[in-house]
Amino acid sequence: MSSSRRCLLLLEKCKNMKQLKKTHAQVITIGLLNDSFALSRLLAFCSDPVRGSLNHGWKLFQQIKFPTVCICNTMIKAFLLKGELVKTIEIYTHMCRIRILPDNYTLPYVLKASATLKMLPLGELFHGHALKLGFSFDRFVSDGLILLYSVLGNMNSARFIFDEISKPTVVSWTLMIDGYSKQGNVDSARLLFDEAPIKDRGLWGCMISGYVQNNCFKEGLQMFRLIQSTDLKPDEGIFVSILCACAHLGAVDIGMWVHLYLERLKFASSVRLGTALIDMYAKCGILKLARKLFDQMHHRDIVCWNAMISGMAMNGDGEGALKLFSEMEKAKIRPDDITFLAIFTACSYSNMTSEGLEMLYKMHITYGIEPKSEHYGCIVDFLSRAGLFKEANEIIQSMSNSSGNPEEAFAWRALMSACCSFRQTKLAEAAAEKLFGLEHHSGVYVLLSNLYAADGKHDDARRIRKRMIKKRVYKTPGCSLVEIKGVVHEFVAGEETHPAMDEVHIFLESVSKQMHNHEFENLLLS
Repeated sequence: MSSSRRCLLLLEKCKNMKQLKKTHAQVITIGLLNDSFALSRLLAFCSDPVRGSLNHGWKLFQQIKFPTVCICNTMIKAFLLKGELVKTIEIYTHMCRIRILPDNYTLPYVLKASATLKMLPLGELFHGHALKLGFSFDRFVSDGLILLYSVLGNMNSARFIFDEISKPTVVSWTLMIDGYSKQGNVDSARLLFDEAPIKDRGLWGCMISGYVQNNCFKEGLQMFRLIQSTDLKPDEGIFVSILCACAHLGAVDIGMWVHLYLERLKFASSVRLGTALIDMYAKCGILKLARKLFDQMHHRDIVCWNAMISGMAMNGDGEGALKLFSEMEKAKIRPDDITFLAIFTACSYSNMTSEGLEMLYKMHITYGIEPKSEHYGCIVDFLSRAGLFKEANEIIQSMSNSSGNPEEAFAWRALMSACCSFRQTKLAEAAAEKLFGLEHHSGVYVLLSNLYAADGKHDDARRIRKRMIKKRVYKTPGCSLVEIKGVVHEFVAGEETHPAMDEVHIFLESVSKQMHNHEFENLLLS
């Protein structure tokens, strides 16, 4: 066996960087330093995120006088995976400078880098390169272009690319559906989903996730029922989306069925899936079961801790939330801004003002986290509930947000709501005037009008209502969700679109008559 052959075999057997460097030395010794295959194998190992060293690979790459397109692609991909996107673009530029033509593997990498960097002009430049080089109809490049335009919100261009593909792959369909969903256009996403000739598990998961992310929870559950009628088995992502939908709808029966189904399938438990179950049970009010699942988890990340603390907060267990926060600190888990939002919510719901202020100090001084508008909203809320309106007002005034910033509205809304509850009319009026300049929302008008009416100031109440009409601000109709035998029914105020609406009216009339007869009987007996 020749020495070059033996050296190449050693390259294939390397398990760590120490062995690779020894083999690299042999490559140099026997004169294989200009051998493109040997160099590509060296760089491929260096690019391995677990065993390799990208720094070593980059030094080696810089010494190559005439790299091939394959070698350049290896480095571009390595830097892309590591998140060093500017380096990815630099290597592509270097390729063009030394007249190495990119291929149908190079372009998708740089298109993805452009999408991640949110640089549309750069992506359009690469699109132009694809057209010049004749790769516009290549499936890898086309998918890269769809990804670029959909991530940057240009769905018209993405759709144009998609329509030009003679036979779109499942990846192409998935990218388009995901793009429409992220733009909030779930109707177009669903139309495209229905047209897809092949629907794999990823495509189903993308559509279900799209519905859930756009608060179309009922539609997400309906899609879950549809996938069950196929031969496909849902994956972890689908189950997480469905549990999220159940949590927001309060559909605990469906959520429990999913939990039992997972146990029946002996589905591998993960932090993500466990967190979704905890969040679902907590939001449905079954806190004991949520805590039991939390305690049974061997590994917990910050999202899991936040879900449990938030669950305790929304169920009024402020002391439990603070205790769990202390346990989290002991477990060396660093809290983030979401953790403190949950803690402030707990302090607000449980009237724990002093504890809330202590947590504000810890957030800012100990952990160096700057409060956001949501944090200020909760702080203002628990101060107002304690009757500390002056302090609450001072907190808002000291907010770092500049005047006129819409994020400020969150804190002003909290103050106004508390002022209305405690009949603090003057401060409510000041908060309302501030909100009128910050947002175009019906809640301010309704709250102020109701406050005036409760104080007997009916002329002022009518004035606010007229102002609301003049400004063309319309109140969003309320809706109620009822789960019956695993099916979620939605009733919207002022609408009669539910198929069982006639039966509901007949039943309500029957109940009304019975109540009226009962009142009449009581009147006769008295």
